[in-house]
Amino acid sequence: MSQKYIILVATMYIDTSHITRGGKTYTRHLLRESYRANGKVLHRTIANVSHCSAAEIEAMRLALRHKEALEHLGTIQDAVTLQQGVSFGAVWTVYHVARRLGIAQALGPTRAGKLALWQVIARVIDQGSRLSAVRLAMSHAACDVLGLGTFDEDALYENLDWLAGAQARVEDRLFAQRTKIKPVSLFLYDVTSSYLEGTHNELAAFGYNRDGKKGKLQIVIGLLCDEEGHPVSIEVFPGNPQDPQTFAAQINKVKVRFGVTEITFVGDRGMIKGQQIEDLAQQGFHYITAITKPQIEKLLRTGTFQMDLFDQELAEVLAEEGIRYVLRRNPVRAQEVRDTRHAKLATLQAQVAKHNRYLTDHPRADAQGAWQKLVARAKQLRVADWVELTVAERSITLTVHEDAQTAEAKLDGCYVLKTDLTPAQAPKEIVHDRYKDLASVEQAFRSCKTAHLEVRPIFLRLKERTRAHAFVVMLAYQIIQYLASCWSTFDLTVEEGLQALTTLCLVEVSPKNAPSYHCIPTPRASIAHLLHSADIKLPKVFALSGTRVSTKKKLQSERLVL
Repeated sequence: MSQKYIILVATMYIDTSHITRGGKTYTRHLLRESYRANGKVLHRTIANVSHCSAAEIEAMRLALRHKEALEHLGTIQDAVTLQQGVSFGAVWTVYHVARRLGIAQALGPTRAGKLALWQVIARVIDQGSRLSAVRLAMSHAACDVLGLGTFDEDALYENLDWLAGAQARVEDRLFAQRTKIKPVSLFLYDVTSSYLEGTHNELAAFGYNRDGKKGKLQIVIGLLCDEEGHPVSIEVFPGNPQDPQTFAAQINKVKVRFGVTEITFVGDRGMIKGQQIEDLAQQGFHYITAITKPQIEKLLRTGTFQMDLFDQELAEVLAEEGIRYVLRRNPVRAQEVRDTRHAKLATLQAQVAKHNRYLTDHPRADAQGAWQKLVARAKQLRVADWVELTVAERSITLTVHEDAQTAEAKLDGCYVLKTDLTPAQAPKEIVHDRYKDLASVEQAFRSCKTAHLEVRPIFLRLKERTRAHAFVVMLAYQIIQYLASCWSTFDLTVEEGLQALTTLCLVEVSPKNAPSYHCIPTPRASIAHLLHSADIKLPKVFALSGTRVSTKKKLQSERLVL
């Protein structure tokens, strides 16, 4: 009589998982058993060991791995040498985010594309020159994560030439990828300037400096974003064009390169003016912009709209030729303007009192000269339209004209938007909200210029390399923007999160009489939470190719020998 046997082969292990609920991450540890029965792999839970400490959990894992020879655990340290390897966490995270956003695919799998990708990753992790990017690769697993051969700073400078030629193609690929998810028909555009410390950049010129750096050469940067504030294109101009002169290139870019037919451009009052509106109308495009205070006053005088409309939460007026005006008074801004006006008046009154005391104490002082200084100060403070300064018997008097002051204050906090979109195409609330979205472009400029990414200083002279450098910064900003959304619930900045990830290093394990290998240690809780929130999975082991990079310029040659 034949007998049938059921063979069970069991393996015990620790199962760990992380669950995020309500912005808080919970970790649970289960002692489980995996076994095969009747040709099937099954699992069963033996105990919940979540109450154990991290050290106890690791001790259980170690015991299970060596359950056949527990007596050797006491001597395993003598047989294995552990050594800290290169940084891994930050490069691995940023690389996979770049792949997720399509940046790596858009740059391409060639050596040039991978070098450009490293420039983007280096800009995210640590801002600096091409030389510093090479030094960063020396301490990070850059070549092994990207599958890149050795390089030096000259290779990165030459790569900027390639990237300048490939910029349009890369932007087109990224835009096409984004429109697969959601069509884009509204674009936000603004410009900024960035001053230069040197004098040899081919794009450098003197112009209106938004950084307040008088006497500095500068370049002008135009950034085109979609309605959600995601950058789609960046362009660098010489430092002296007016804002509207950069606008025509954006119209052609969106129509010809991106192939968009239904387009609405959003720009501030200094960007979209009469000529730009005509150019948009000829192409069949639409616009949303704002008008200046003198233009508002003119429309009030002509009766196009009335002051009482500003008392509404949001009002609109349909004028001739299909033009719509959306009106609003911002009460917070109105109070700020009033406070500023009162502060300016108090400043001028204090100076008048100071000069009167001086004239009293110094009989030979020039009263007319003091009066002229105060008149110049009133013009500088922009209060001369509603205050009057007079001098009589060596005493200066300040008089406030209440009617003129009231007229000056009537438009405090008021702004008017202008568009050719019909109410059916965009209700007044949409028009207002889309214009306010220009703040996202300003946020991008702050991040790229003075915050995390720091486009300055620009260690470049050639114009094409300067343009490629700005493009690298734009691509890096897309990654920063994504990580900021992933880590929005954490009490840290993206920069602080990346600094924490750089501390996650490979460990070189060298067993006695056996080949060495690299493994990735279990990250501490704070780093594990960052990786989990960004949906980054770490490999169990990681093989290094042995590729190493080095700089041509050595610090020893730059140091002074004392």
